[in-house]
Amino acid sequence: MARAAALWEARTGGLRHDDSKVICTRRRLAALTMAFALLGACIPAPGGGATGASSGPPPRPPTPTPSPIPTGPTPSPSFVRPTPTPLPTFFSYVVKSGDTLDSIAKAHGTGVLSLAFWNREVYPSLDPDAPGHNLNRIEIGWILQLIPGTEIDEDATFPD
Repeated sequence: MARAAALWEARTGGLRHDDSKVICTRRRLAALTMAFALLGACIPAPGGGATGASSGPPPRPPTPTPSPIPTGPTPSPSFVRPTPTPLPTFFSYVVKSGDTLDSIAKAHGTGVLSLAFWNREVYPSLDPDAPGHNLNRIEIGWILQLIPGTEIDEDATFPD
């Protein structure tokens, strides 16, 4: 038993368990006191100034600078933004038996060259620059794109 007590005394430096708790608590208390002291030094005193009596009158609040008030009516913008023109909406027409480009064009208020122009990429026989160009050759089931009531300008579309 004496040997166990000797080992215990060597490990703890001769302190009992209760004594080490007291020392630990004192160290923590000292650390907290130091932290509060540093924190108090970093935070300014209420009122914005140093603590203690101040000499002289209290500072006056800054005088606001008057801003100019506009007189008269508010100016309106000198321009009106234009409304964008909507793009034309194409209509799809399926070719039926007995249809010709001329009959389709007349029924929808457009021209034969307009129909040919709008559909020349899908149906090369309608393209005036294609080798097999033939405006009278349309087939049943073709889906033609057209803009009702619109005719293209032949001179601007097909320049010489």
